[in-house]
Amino acid sequence: MRIQPRQHILDVWRSVVSASFQDGKWVWGGRDEANSISDAEQLLTLLYPATEIENLALDRPDAMADDVLSTLKPLGDSIRIPRVVIDVLADYVSRYTDEGGEPIFAGHSYLRTRTDPDAPRPQVTEEQLALGIVDDYSMSVTLCLAALGFIAVYKPETARRPELRTKVDDLERAVGRRLTAAMVGLLRSFVVNTVEPDSRAGKVMLGMVNQSDAPEPVVLSNLKDRLSRVQTRLRDDVRIGVDAEVGLDNENLLFECGWSWGIASRAAPIDFVPEEIAVRQGVAEDRPYLYFTVVALDGINDLRSQRTRELGLLDEEQRRLADALQLRWELTQRYWSTIARFGGKRWPLEDIPWRTSDGEESDYYSLLVSAVLIQDLVNREATDDDLTRAVEVLEELARRGRITSRVTRGDQAVALHVPGVYMQLGGSDKLGPQLFWSVADFAPLLLKRSLEGARLSANVHARDQLMLIAEATMEHLMRRKLTGGLASGLWDDPASIFYPGEATDAAVAEDRPSWYLTERVVEALVTAVRTFEVAPLRSPQMIVSALDLLNEADHLLNQELLEADTDDQSAMHVGLGRIEAMLTRARRIINERPSTANALALEALRELDELAVARLDASRSI
Repeated sequence: MRIQPRQHILDVWRSVVSASFQDGKWVWGGRDEANSISDAEQLLTLLYPATEIENLALDRPDAMADDVLSTLKPLGDSIRIPRVVIDVLADYVSRYTDEGGEPIFAGHSYLRTRTDPDAPRPQVTEEQLALGIVDDYSMSVTLCLAALGFIAVYKPETARRPELRTKVDDLERAVGRRLTAAMVGLLRSFVVNTVEPDSRAGKVMLGMVNQSDAPEPVVLSNLKDRLSRVQTRLRDDVRIGVDAEVGLDNENLLFECGWSWGIASRAAPIDFVPEEIAVRQGVAEDRPYLYFTVVALDGINDLRSQRTRELGLLDEEQRRLADALQLRWELTQRYWSTIARFGGKRWPLEDIPWRTSDGEESDYYSLLVSAVLIQDLVNREATDDDLTRAVEVLEELARRGRITSRVTRGDQAVALHVPGVYMQLGGSDKLGPQLFWSVADFAPLLLKRSLEGARLSANVHARDQLMLIAEATMEHLMRRKLTGGLASGLWDDPASIFYPGEATDAAVAEDRPSWYLTERVVEALVTAVRTFEVAPLRSPQMIVSALDLLNEADHLLNQELLEADTDDQSAMHVGLGRIEAMLTRARRIINERPSTANALALEALRELDELAVARLDASRSI
């Protein structure tokens, strides 16, 4: 199916308003009980596209598009809609700020205590419910930046309403404080894990990168050379919030970097930030998790965005934090991109499924590594070979994830989507029972990364393959929309696609929205907008072809002008003027849109041939 991101987003907005705005009030919660992550996701389904896509903006009442006004009519008119957004933002910040003014980051109902549905459910402790999760920090960064951007544009509209201006100013300060705390949480969740090559984790890591069965000393030497710059910068430049004693001075150790699930147990305090989170003792295992690493990278991407810079959304303290996060972003991208492509003929990434250092393996982890690789390729010059091989991995994952292949009875691949991949939150058992985190965004993640790859691609064939993956994934997701209740049109109802004709608990149709999945689909649709906004691919062969056609057309036009009636009002002269205008337009756009230039040149040649035939027929009749 053709992806129409603007129309899809408007459809989602219509459903979001239906599910969330009832009797003039915003209603929090969906399939899971309200928590700071779920509520941020719920709010971002509306606010993220509104602040990332210019023609969907809600912060300029006098410039709001007609179809946006029609879609959001239950919220009010163009004057009322921005005020509703301000009210909902203020409610969110109030709900997740404690009595001392400290922002609250907690997983609550997103935390799981078991993977076996038949096992008894242990009681989660209050300390565990209050644990900050990297998902929350990253989502809060995105939400706060969207909110600050919205406020920056909308604030001039409040100049003549003192009460509204005061409310907006108070909200701006509260959002800024939450943003600072979220950035601190991300910084203190960054970890570097070093292991002995002959340890269990070391053997797993070497097993993934050694795709050619080379001798271990050779692999270790090559890996050391490829990662030497990353290791040096991690040792010398990454200081804020990181334990200094991580073993990077020992070059005989293997290492990995990224984000744990929360503030690391050995995270160092941050002395230049007054927030309590800057000194809070963490419990998270000092080992990077692929899922939380990708989540953190996405949040930091928003800090790096052009909109953030242009609107000046960060204060001096936040800019210092952003610089530290930027450094970790760069080194993490480079590390995982190097690991994914390490070796000679076969990449570790091509050895599906990916196996993490704790011995867990899943196709979902392969998709996460692919996500980091594609993001790294977006920010560097990628070779055609790099992208082609990444495309082949995504195609294989789409097949294995039953996006482009059919589901069979008892299909194990269904677990990638329902109930998702469970990850043990190492260290959480210090405060109570062992906690788990469930992730079920395989399809939205595949959609988003395929579209990002398509935006990157300078190869027509690779781009076409990526768009086919994206379109197949979008069709898959459209079939999973809720079809009943107030949330109709949102996600996720997997029953019809994964359990056709089955009468199981998992096959029962849902009517409550999963804000987790809906928000990630919306993120992918925003990525689609960015992909479609860039200039189309320019084939060198098409430019040469267009030049050949234009040269022939120009020559034939000159011949016709020699024979044409000099009367400016004659039909012949008007027709030749139209042809000349087409050729002028074609030459103007030949480097940016060579295929369009080709089409214009062909149309001009067709009309010139008609004139030549008409003149030949006229001469024969004399």
